[in-house]
Amino acid sequence: MGEIATSNRQITLFYNSKSIRAKQTLAYAKAEGLKIKDIDILRTKLTGTQLVELADRLNIVVADLVNQEHPAYTSHFEHHNFSTDDWIQLIQHNPEIMKQPIALRGDITILVETPTDILKIQQT
Repeated sequence: MGEIATSNRQITLFYNSKSIRAKQTLAYAKAEGLKIKDIDILRTKLTGTQLVELADRLNIVVADLVNQEHPAYTSHFEHHNFSTDDWIQLIQHNPEIMKQPIALRGDITILVETPTDILKIQQT
């Protein structure tokens, strides 16, 4: 059992409140009547364990949670092969560089690419 609590009755959405895609996804989900627990990663610092768990649930490594094309990344960092702990620290200190929104419901986790992707995780 992981540190992130999930439920089949609601969707947990990890998002950046300054992201247009995240705002659209949240608005779309609410318009569709989906029960959402939203977690703004700019206001709620994710633990290292939570970041590892999100990566595991997406079947990726922690480094792949970082959007290396994001202006906040490209203006401060170069492409590197950091350790997992270094990537965790990087995300924790610069949450805006994390790929998001990430939606969870029960055992299902998806990286939302377009706002309508949220429908892929709704209860069937």
